[in-house]
Amino acid sequence: MKKISIRVLGCALLLAFGSCSDSLLDKDPISSFSANGFYKSASDAQAGVYGIYNSVQSTFRLNFAYWGEGRADAVQTNHAGDPFMLKQNGLTSIMTSSRWDNLYVMISRANYAIKYIPTVFEGDDSSLRNQLLGQSRALRALAYFYAVRVWGDVPLILEPYESINQELFVSVTNQETILNQIEEDLIFASANCAASYGGERNRVLITKGAADALLTQLYMWRKDYAKAIESADRVVGNSLYSLVSMSNWNDIFSAGLSNESIFEVGYNEVQTNALRVLYAIGSDSDYFPSESFRNSFEDGDLRKTKIYDITQAQPRKIWKFFGEGFNDESADPSANNIVLVRLADIMLLKAEAHANLNQADEALTLLNTIRRRAGLDALDAQSATALYGDLVSAILHERSIELCFEGHRWFDLVRTGRAIQVMGPINGLSDVRNLVWPLHEDAINRNPSLSQNEFYR
Repeated sequence: MKKISIRVLGCALLLAFGSCSDSLLDKDPISSFSANGFYKSASDAQAGVYGIYNSVQSTFRLNFAYWGEGRADAVQTNHAGDPFMLKQNGLTSIMTSSRWDNLYVMISRANYAIKYIPTVFEGDDSSLRNQLLGQSRALRALAYFYAVRVWGDVPLILEPYESINQELFVSVTNQETILNQIEEDLIFASANCAASYGGERNRVLITKGAADALLTQLYMWRKDYAKAIESADRVVGNSLYSLVSMSNWNDIFSAGLSNESIFEVGYNEVQTNALRVLYAIGSDSDYFPSESFRNSFEDGDLRKTKIYDITQAQPRKIWKFFGEGFNDESADPSANNIVLVRLADIMLLKAEAHANLNQADEALTLLNTIRRRAGLDALDAQSATALYGDLVSAILHERSIELCFEGHRWFDLVRTGRAIQVMGPINGLSDVRNLVWPLHEDAINRNPSLSQNEFYR
């Protein structure tokens, strides 16, 4: 079934719009050189976009978990380095996860593509041009969305660096301005990306549905619940996406490219990630399920045995990404795709938005769809309140189980204002200024216009 390599991914871009030429497969991705003179043909433009996807692989191979799970309550660790510092809230400016280099490589490659793709199709109102621009802008938005959620105010760079006359030392921009730019980019992507590229390409390329899903995440971060519902409606109503059965739940992650997947980062035996090191190599993995997480399941939840080995007093492996019973403790790199966005995530965000607008019936319908798949009884407003305090809390609990270890939990705690309440008793988190990461010392040393985030000065 799998895997789409990054070279095949480049070919997939061509197949989506036309023919697949050998010339594209021979091109290196666009990176940190001037693109003036490179963009001469449609295949050059497609190669430039392929270069952005290539950098997405590097960016998220490890940090999707460090940024999205490492500071939250579902994981525990025995590992030194980033896993220990994140879990203990001892963040420093030399941690691997404090680096934003790979995100800015994504942004740089996107900026080249956004500037030069129109020159290839100059004077031509081309759907190919707009689709490539849509993907480029969506991937730039994805990079900035992570940057803002991790560091807060960051440098906003919208042009490729091509001249010594350009400002090299860029200071930070207020995160609200950056979030506005992210919204603008994603709205463009939603309007211009293809609704479908066909087959497996719909899971590893940015489609219209993927742009709508990212818009939903953005609007929920900004607490714009009405807009979140509008964008989520387009995703839930999109025929590309449907929930898989519970019997195939692990396949979303172990096999990849399922109907539930909206956007996943494609890997293979050559382009690999660190999923096994993060979750799979027994007592030596970065993370294993915390006691509080293990105790948070309702009786009868069918997902529990698919996530970890319930027969162990302290389970040391997370099965979710590799299949129930997975017992290979090799530290070899993983070829699994990393699922960044899937339908269950968007359905639960939509439910949360409805609940915040006091639209309980709509919220419960979505929540109970996910619960029933997991073998749980449906909730009504009264039972949700009795179990979890209120309907929003019931939905957030469901997210903590359904989406566990996928890189959502920390961001859920921060955007809902619950990070200090949840993590304070665990690691002493008590200051809202501590919710962001420190800037890595290399970034500050290279750029005199930057200063360390306040909490870490």
